[in-house]
Amino acid sequence: MSRPGLAEAVAELTGAEAAEPRRLGGGDASAAYEVRLDDGRSVFAKAAPPDMPHALRAEAASLRWLAEAGTIRVPEVFGEDEQWLVTEHVAENPPSAEAAAEFGRALARTHAAGATAHGCPPPGGPEDAWIGLAPMRNEPVADWPNFYSTLRVEPYVRRLVDAGTLYRSEAEPITELCERLGELPGADEAPARLHGDLWSGNVHWGRAPEDTTHVWLIDPAAHGGHRETDLAMLRLFGCPHLEQVLAAYEAETPLAPGWRERVGIHQLFPLLVHGVLFGRGFASQAHSVAREALRSF
Repeated sequence: MSRPGLAEAVAELTGAEAAEPRRLGGGDASAAYEVRLDDGRSVFAKAAPPDMPHALRAEAASLRWLAEAGTIRVPEVFGEDEQWLVTEHVAENPPSAEAAAEFGRALARTHAAGATAHGCPPPGGPEDAWIGLAPMRNEPVADWPNFYSTLRVEPYVRRLVDAGTLYRSEAEPITELCERLGELPGADEAPARLHGDLWSGNVHWGRAPEDTTHVWLIDPAAHGGHRETDLAMLRLFGCPHLEQVLAAYEAETPLAPGWRERVGIHQLFPLLVHGVLFGRGFASQAHSVAREALRSF
């Protein structure tokens, strides 16, 4: 059974009648459907998640901004309103090494498309956005070290300390690390056009019309930031053919020396977010990452 308003929203946003809605699994907060249209097309419809204002507008703006680069596949956005986001539906296909290499090159080009500033939201996107189920503030900041510390790491450290999930003594190395971000190689790179939530679940191995596999990026939390952050997210929970992705990326656009030693620093934000959402284990991991990173200075 579909939710009320689904058929009407799909018709309004696509210009075709919804013939067969099918509930899909997955998704942290939103009901999602594959909807067969009466003109033969198939679309994806996502309901607005409860208590997450502007989430659909943020996602739609993110998808459009990534698509605007013209370098990587993202589902076409047919439209959104207060209750529904409707996009192209892309069928799954098995991952392949060839698709992974293509993805690495495309991601490098997407990052190179750039952003107006670190922390900037995509055009038309709200400043108060979301990463998964967690709030994420986007506003332009002059440089990456200040952006990453003030808008990403520090707000979540405060939340974790206030909740008692992270001890104040454990927060100290994270704070010290934030004060030294400007010393890192590549810290002064121009802002990249980031997906922003690039864990493996948002790398969709899809089937093209010729039955070949390609990667589509889904569920973005796009903003301007440091390109190593997207790559660090890919490593955090694993990704099929990851080494092929990274090798192709570096062949397209080399990274600053020693980037693999900085992966943990760029994973701090998602670890802290997961600490807020899922508890002590992730918060403790963030503390360990910060302590280890400080030893490299």
